[in-house]
Amino acid sequence: MSGRLLLVCRLLMRDLRRRRTETVLLLAAITAATATLTLGLTLNEVADRPYQQTRTATAGPDVIVTPLATGQAALDELASMTTAAGVTDHSGPFPIAYSTMTARGKSAHAVVEGRDPAPVSIDRPAVTDGTWVRPGGAVVERAFADALGIRTGDTVSVDGHPLVVTGTAVTAARATYPYAGWHYPGSVLVERGGLVWVDRSDMTTLAGSRPLSYTLNLKLADPAASTTYSVGPDLATWQGIAYLNARLYGDARMTLLVGSWLLSGLALAGVAGIVAGRIIGQRRRVGLLKAVGAGPAMIAAVHLAEYLVIGLAAATTGLAAGWFAAPVLIRPSAGLIGSANAQPPALRTVIAVTVLALTIAVAATLVPVVRAAATSTVHALADAATPPRRRRWRIWLSRRLPTALLIGVRINARRPRRARLVTVNTLITTTALVAMLMVNTRVEHFDLGYTELANPRSERMDQALLVVIVVLCTLALINAVVSTWTAVLDARQPLAVARTLGATPAQAGVGLAVAQLLPAIPGVVAGIPAGIGLLAFVSTGEVQYPPGSWLLATALGVLLAVAALTAIPAMVTTRRPVADTLQSAPT
Repeated sequence: MSGRLLLVCRLLMRDLRRRRTETVLLLAAITAATATLTLGLTLNEVADRPYQQTRTATAGPDVIVTPLATGQAALDELASMTTAAGVTDHSGPFPIAYSTMTARGKSAHAVVEGRDPAPVSIDRPAVTDGTWVRPGGAVVERAFADALGIRTGDTVSVDGHPLVVTGTAVTAARATYPYAGWHYPGSVLVERGGLVWVDRSDMTTLAGSRPLSYTLNLKLADPAASTTYSVGPDLATWQGIAYLNARLYGDARMTLLVGSWLLSGLALAGVAGIVAGRIIGQRRRVGLLKAVGAGPAMIAAVHLAEYLVIGLAAATTGLAAGWFAAPVLIRPSAGLIGSANAQPPALRTVIAVTVLALTIAVAATLVPVVRAAATSTVHALADAATPPRRRRWRIWLSRRLPTALLIGVRINARRPRRARLVTVNTLITTTALVAMLMVNTRVEHFDLGYTELANPRSERMDQALLVVIVVLCTLALINAVVSTWTAVLDARQPLAVARTLGATPAQAGVGLAVAQLLPAIPGVVAGIPAGIGLLAFVSTGEVQYPPGSWLLATALGVLLAVAALTAIPAMVTTRRPVADTLQSAPT
């Protein structure tokens, strides 16, 4: 047993040293999928940390009560809350007005809260620029100020009353822009809006004839006990506020998770292509091992061990890459302080990423490994390609095909599995590109009452989509290059034979390009409806379709890229003298 294990380890180390380029490509393909999955799974955890930091820095409340009633009725309702069981401290009630703020020609819903200049024990908003409230001034929640382009010293208008912006601040008592909880007094329908603090003495003037609403902040002996409160339009908990803040990253998380699915398929195709080429090159070794008494199990162990090691290495690399990239790619809301600090991934993330990496490695290698193990010793030593299946109708049809097309068809007939991998590669690439086109053609209506502003959720989703598309296109390019060069190296002798039978170098080169384009065409054709269906499946809103000309341009672009990647190695191959190619063939 120890002798067999030693043999497996020696062959493993030998293959890793001798085939470094292929090993790096395998590692990169699987790492791309594992790193993207790590980002998607850790997004919520990383994004939640700035809120926890803000909650600690501002003495955030556990429960926030804002009755639907107004005036004295609201104060009477809140009076009993301060002495409820489990309540250890409170601040407020603070007057609230649901108003309209105008700044730089833009008007938006604003929740205006009256505060005192002196700090309180619960909910002390942290001033990030300028100073705290004073009569005639306003402090704007920082994310809301960024959306409207407000700076300290600007003048804003709240329901027609001018106020000077004395500063910006952040709080954990309300969700950051645009989920500040604006609504008409007495209504349960919540609309988007931002938060503004003013001096309590200014609230009567700003409200005018409208009755004021009030809000009360409670601190509990056990913060986790806030989950026992009935959350509704009149009551919020710190867990609910954290959930609303996390919604900003919901679309980005879905984008990364879907991207990891696509990258997993792309990695599977790429790894399968590389593995198939490596095992084809190791057929003679399989025959030699069988000739000295190695059984199918031993042959399978020799091959699988190498790819399992690469899969584990890719899982580790992907976890590390996702871990370090998360704080850089995930930009916390401006309404929070702190940063998305990198902390070790959760155990469930480690398990999921490791399972994905090993699944890709095993799924891509299982079929060629089983075929190699089941190959007879004589056939393995002969190292012959798969002969095409000859049918009378195929022979009749091939006689009428142009020379270049006939060469391409015969190359794919020799290696049908590689042709299917080209189809999968172009299918996934086209699917992702079409989905990206549909996202970019969407028309959003993200208004805050009177003005359409940038949607912070869409901004984060676009950032995640850019990451996925760049990684996916890079991996697709690597797969195409590997597939093309593998096809070129494998087809050198058949092309040389075709040239001795009368085919010109140009026909041989075009035939090699046709061999790559033929399986790419069905992948591109199927990728267009697949991309539309994928976005329709994961989208929660109305699906908007890109113009047909965009889809056609995408399809032609993918096919032209495949043809361009094939053209260079094809030209190099066909310029080599036929005699040199035939003399280099193994006998």
